[in-house]
Amino acid sequence: MADNSNNNNTNSSSNTGIQKLLSARKALKLNLEKSKALGLSIEKAGPRLNEINQRLPPLEAAVRPIRADRDALVYVGGHINRAVGPAAAVLKVFDAVHGLEKSLLSDPRNDLPGYLSVLKRLEEALRFLGDNCGLAIQWLEDIVEYLEDNRVADEKYLSSLKKSLKGLRELQNGEGRVRLDGGLLDASLDKLESEFRRLLTEHSVPLPLSSPSTLGQQACIAPSPLPVTVIQKLQAILGRLIANNRLEKCISIYVDVRGSNVRASLQALDLDYLEISISEFSDVQSIEGYIAQWGRHLEFAVKHLFEAEYKLCNDVFERIGLDVWMECFAKIAAQAGMLAFLQFGKTITESKKDPVKLLKLLDIFASLNKLRLDFNRLFGGAACEEIQNLTRDLIKRVIDGVAEIFWELLIQVELQRQIPPPPDGSVPRLVSFITEYCNKLLGDDYKSILTQVLVIHRSWKHEKFQEKLLIKEIVNVIKAIEGNLDAWMKAYDDATLSCFFAMNNHWHLCKHLKGTKLGNLLGDSWLREHEQSKDYYSTIFFRDSWGKLPNHLSREGLIMFSGGRATARDLVKRRLKAFNEAFDEMYMKQSYWVISEKDLREKTCQLIVQSILPIYRSYMQNYGPLVEQDASSNKYAKYSMQDFERMLTSLFQPKPGRYGSFKGRSPDGKFDNGMVDLRRTASAVM
Repeated sequence: MADNSNNNNTNSSSNTGIQKLLSARKALKLNLEKSKALGLSIEKAGPRLNEINQRLPPLEAAVRPIRADRDALVYVGGHINRAVGPAAAVLKVFDAVHGLEKSLLSDPRNDLPGYLSVLKRLEEALRFLGDNCGLAIQWLEDIVEYLEDNRVADEKYLSSLKKSLKGLRELQNGEGRVRLDGGLLDASLDKLESEFRRLLTEHSVPLPLSSPSTLGQQACIAPSPLPVTVIQKLQAILGRLIANNRLEKCISIYVDVRGSNVRASLQALDLDYLEISISEFSDVQSIEGYIAQWGRHLEFAVKHLFEAEYKLCNDVFERIGLDVWMECFAKIAAQAGMLAFLQFGKTITESKKDPVKLLKLLDIFASLNKLRLDFNRLFGGAACEEIQNLTRDLIKRVIDGVAEIFWELLIQVELQRQIPPPPDGSVPRLVSFITEYCNKLLGDDYKSILTQVLVIHRSWKHEKFQEKLLIKEIVNVIKAIEGNLDAWMKAYDDATLSCFFAMNNHWHLCKHLKGTKLGNLLGDSWLREHEQSKDYYSTIFFRDSWGKLPNHLSREGLIMFSGGRATARDLVKRRLKAFNEAFDEMYMKQSYWVISEKDLREKTCQLIVQSILPIYRSYMQNYGPLVEQDASSNKYAKYSMQDFERMLTSLFQPKPGRYGSFKGRSPDGKFDNGMVDLRRTASAVM
């Protein structure tokens, strides 16, 4: 019994343990399931927790004002409203600026007035932004400072605001306008500059020249080389460009286009000669044709081209001011060729001194003097200082050069006295040159100009000049020529050649001065004196040369044939031989002599023919038969009547290069008949 009781107790205890284990197992299983469910719940709650964590700072910042000071909360609304108002206005205008972009990026030529109107609105908007951006930023900075001082806003939020405001302030202090409009204004102004150039280029046409020979007679061109409508458009464009500090660019474009147009107009004139240097020509005569062209071309350039540009500059830039349009015109004139014209004149003044140069300098002075009023009006402003200085320098050089050459002319003529006279007895180049030269100086083309130049030159020295001084000097030059003739006559070893030379030159002076300004100045008595001198020396020349030949044909001893026919034949032979020898010698010597004047040459030859041929014909008719039958008759009857006439009428002909006109000169620069050119030499000042 006892064992059974123990067994029962044992079994009962085992069952209880098993039940506990099962209960524990069940509890553990249940707890495990609960843990899994809790883990899943926690896993699902993680994102929500992260989201809540992210939302906490804004919530905290939103809740913070509730924690701020009550007074600060009361006034913060007003501060915010004052700051947001200007900022909103700025943003509204900024949006409007971008609304103009499409119109301003179009071509201005399609609707220039509309384009300029839109551009003006852009300028006004940018001025508003420029004036108010700073104010808006200041208000925003004030509210940020208020929020920070009163701890009304979150620190991170305030830091972000400060950073943004700092960037705006730097932008506003730097290239604010460019950043505000994105470069729209500059792009629009560039388009306006292009339109300004296009209008000028399309309506700038070189002035056509009908003929270079009609330069001085060509009618004036239109009052303005551009249509009024085009000028109005240019002025409108200028207004906007000047308002944006682009005046210098406008002037540069204008000068470039209009200057090129003037140069194109002048190009038809072939002005390459303006670039000639002093080393490229030997004397003024070699380029005197260019000097004549220079005067015509300068007048054309000033009266037609530069006159038109002067008026156009005034029309286009008149609203800006005198200084601006005068500066613009000055640049066009200088770049288009005015300086080249003046430099050419200066080059002429630097060439070798020569009497012909005096005339060319007077031509230059006459051209400048003719344009004096035009020069003063067109180039009188301060902007044309360079042209003024070059012009004044050129005029001074011309006047000094004229005065120097003129007052030294007498000295140069006297210096020629030491030069040997021409060996052919002709008129020395100096005589023909000076007579015509002085006539030119007294002529209508030069006398008044020369007087004016000498008056100016004397006035610089505070001296007076009267016309009688000019007359006196020229008379002295002619008297010096007479003195030279006297000296040259005495220089000949051959007295006959000396008379021949005197006859030649006295007649030259008489013929070429009679009826001229110089001849009238010298007077009729002076001319008669030279004509009488010509006759006197002509008589002596003929008497001492050809006048002696008939003496060899004497009839003495032949009248009665007193010695018989053989004696008469011998006498005729001797006399014909002597005549032929004298004739041949005379002809040989004088065949090299020259009478330049045709009338004097023909008269002299005719006189010789008339003095010899009748006597020779009569002699041969009477005594020729005595020798004609002789085997050697051709030794005595050497020339026929036709031979004599042909030979005598061909005497004294000018040889090529021995005599020429006023302009003629041999290549070496010396007078052909032995008279050297009037140049500066070791013994001369010219």
